[in-house]
Amino acid sequence: MANTTFSGPVRSQNGFQTISINSSTGAVTAAPVSLGASGIVAAPVSLADGNASLTAAVNGGGVINIVPDGTQDNTYTLPAPVAGTSFTFVYGGGAADATDFIINTGSDTNYFIGGVTFLDSDAGSAADEISVVYSDGNSNSKLQVNLPGAAQITVLAKDGTNWQIWGTVVSTTAPAFADQ
Repeated sequence: MANTTFSGPVRSQNGFQTISINSSTGAVTAAPVSLGASGIVAAPVSLADGNASLTAAVNGGGVINIVPDGTQDNTYTLPAPVAGTSFTFVYGGGAADATDFIINTGSDTNYFIGGVTFLDSDAGSAADEISVVYSDGNSNSKLQVNLPGAAQITVLAKDGTNWQIWGTVVSTTAPAFADQ
């Protein structure tokens, strides 16, 4: 593919899209992020009620991944980290879920660094109602979000190995980091 250099402004009446073309079929697929008159637009992606492997082209780069009110515990596996790639997960159910969702890096070599704020939705006045749950910073490659009432979690590839993680989980049960 050739590069094009412009010396003046580039204009479009209908925005810009990043596309990919299937080399076998010629089918054109537009990425969920585009540049339009209102700025960068990233259409949300509703994740499946089932285990899924995520890709940077569909699920990363500013896209909000809506986690369903599941019928089972669902594992969402990240691709190999590429520095600067980010994924955001938001629980999209209308009430507290009876199942969990798990964010998985796929390997203890590609571990999480950081933690998430836990807001305990059934704590009494003498209990910890707000706390932080941290990864161990050397091998924890899974985050299990237990029975979410609300959650927003972002992971960012710091480099080709590690994922920085932060966010908030509201639940009756604390989230937990673990190894594979």
